[in-house]
Amino acid sequence: MKITSTFSLVAVILLASSAICSAQSPSPAGSSVSGSNAPYTEGSVWEVSFVRTKSGMTDDYIKNLAKNYRSVMDEAKKQTAIVSYKMFLGDAANRDDFDIMLMVEYKNMASLDGLRDKLDPIELKISGGEDQARQASVKRAEIREILGTKTMREITAK
Repeated sequence: MKITSTFSLVAVILLASSAICSAQSPSPAGSSVSGSNAPYTEGSVWEVSFVRTKSGMTDDYIKNLAKNYRSVMDEAKKQTAIVSYKMFLGDAANRDDFDIMLMVEYKNMASLDGLRDKLDPIELKISGGEDQARQASVKRAEIREILGTKTMREITAK
């Protein structure tokens, strides 16, 4: 009798955890959260880049951001390729941590489709051509390292 009640208890726990997991699963691809029972509404999409500048190079990198990155982002915003962008500066928690975070906001996931077709012409125009863009990229790599990039959706809890 004791084995049966233990088995029943395990079965109930498994069924309950299965229901909880399926309730928290993300919406299937292509479906809208607006008609779902998700505890949030979907917002814009953010691409977040984590940058570690090399020792003594933070000001140089920020100058580069001010000149090139900001120009590209402002033009992309003007052309509605992006919604907004942000730059954050902070202390690294340890030698493996980032000290600069760059965030670019897009209207939705569909905005990422064909993004290079929208941004490449802007970057080439601002940098002065492919050779200049390549040289600038090499120079940036000497003063910073991209630790990672994440794409995340902003949500609002219901």
